[in-house]
Amino acid sequence: MLEKWFEGALWSSRLFILLPVIFSMIGAIALFVIASVDIYHVASYTIDVYVNHLHPKDFHEKVVGDIIGAVDLYLIAVVMLLFSFGLYELFISNIDAAENSESSKILQIHSLDQLKDKLAKVIVMVLVVSFFKRVLHTTYGSPLELLYFAGAILALALGLYFLHKGGDHR
Repeated sequence: MLEKWFEGALWSSRLFILLPVIFSMIGAIALFVIASVDIYHVASYTIDVYVNHLHPKDFHEKVVGDIIGAVDLYLIAVVMLLFSFGLYELFISNIDAAENSESSKILQIHSLDQLKDKLAKVIVMVLVVSFFKRVLHTTYGSPLELLYFAGAILALALGLYFLHKGGDHR
């Protein structure tokens, strides 16, 4: 009887996973809202510049940098979303609405390895976007710095190639 009670309590303790599921979802929603507000501000700024016939210095760099920053936030929100769905499906229950849906199966997670692979791919994309954003605001003073930049792009391209080559392409 003690064994049955202990096993029931142990099995029920998996419900603590609901905390990271809920708060990851809240974090994802917050990031989606923040990124959307950032895009709205960029659009407002762009309209203001063109309506008033202004052309501030570094206008294009600022707009592109801000948009890339918002894309970065969207990707991080997707990581949080995948994490939330994955934990729920792995520890609590399959999501019936997702199983019966004819839309993308990207949010269906059936193993911890599958969750890690999906998260890793999105995290790599976050790093690529962050790298791109930093590159926009970098000045190069010597040919050696340009060579380092080219090497970083090559390393990034190789990483993306091997990440794509090793995946199941879902």
